[in-house]
Amino acid sequence: MSDPAAVQTTLPSEQPALPPAPEVATPSKPAAEASNEAPREVPAPEIKETPKAAEETSATDTAPQSDMLATKATPAEGEKKEPTVTSTPVTTAADAKVPDDDKEPQNTLTERFTRAEWDVLKKFRAELPEIFAEAYTDKSDAKTAPITFWGVPIDPQNPKADARVSVILMKFLRARSLNPTAAREMLVNTLRWRESFNVDAVMKEEFPEDVFGNMGKIYGLDKEKRPVVYNLYGGNSDLKAVFSDVQRFIRWRVALQERSILLLDFNEVDQMIQIHDYAGVSMSSRDANSKAAASEASNIFSSHYPETLYRKFFVNVPTLLSWIFWAFKAIIPSATMAKMSMVGSGDNALRKALLPYVDTKQLPRRYGGDAEAF
Repeated sequence: MSDPAAVQTTLPSEQPALPPAPEVATPSKPAAEASNEAPREVPAPEIKETPKAAEETSATDTAPQSDMLATKATPAEGEKKEPTVTSTPVTTAADAKVPDDDKEPQNTLTERFTRAEWDVLKKFRAELPEIFAEAYTDKSDAKTAPITFWGVPIDPQNPKADARVSVILMKFLRARSLNPTAAREMLVNTLRWRESFNVDAVMKEEFPEDVFGNMGKIYGLDKEKRPVVYNLYGGNSDLKAVFSDVQRFIRWRVALQERSILLLDFNEVDQMIQIHDYAGVSMSSRDANSKAAASEASNIFSSHYPETLYRKFFVNVPTLLSWIFWAFKAIIPSATMAKMSMVGSGDNALRKALLPYVDTKQLPRRYGGDAEAF
């Protein structure tokens, strides 16, 4: 039987021991030999300057994550609202630390929080019991019962005990410009959606290999150890079959997203790279079902997976779709555009765009690398 989400996952380093995350292997080593060693010790953080905060309209994280390139004059098809999203704010050596009066467990990512972010985060964290009670109205113990979110246990009574919880909560705060009221609403809605969508059951669902087997791949890491996720819309994929059942496609796409999330440790790595390949896709393949699926997927990712995307590359895009993309460039926020790259076809163009981020040994040959993959 194929992988439950019909996703081939191959990674060059150990994978977090969080079922049902896929096996991990190097490009030259089978997944079956993937190591289950304990996570390595987190090194002392190096304070780096990160982009200044900027408002943007998110279609998926801070860049559109729709499963087909949007063709309307909006950042993403079917966008129901326009939440403001900020990129990671500038962090300096002077403010990138927890105030001395409240020491707590740290990791590489929390060490980069600014003082302003810490101030908001601590207040936001203290609201977790009420947030859980608001999200899970049918559970009498919601204020005290731990949950697992993106593979990370969250205890509402003691959230600061695990630095990874702070990393996750900060994503919701940054996605709402450090506005705790807006971030609370986003988190409550996400918790409700995960329960109503039944994400755990979707992760166990088996999807037809002949329909989705060639649609999504997780392979390798970028130079900063982020997983690289490939969405393949052309080639051997039968798009009519893929989008014949919109809700089935949405479940499959969420499962792929969740499997990608489980490869983030939230200690050193909390984002992924996505490569959307449109080789062989024509405008005629954009039927009503595919547009509806793209719209719904974009709304889900923008609403419930904040700040999980580092970069997105659109490769082998048909000329007409490229023109549409650039025509709408003026209305897409600059911070969003900074995460998106429209790449042509051919080894030279692909290598020029991708090799600054992904080492040649990690990049499949079809994209100008040396790795033997899918």
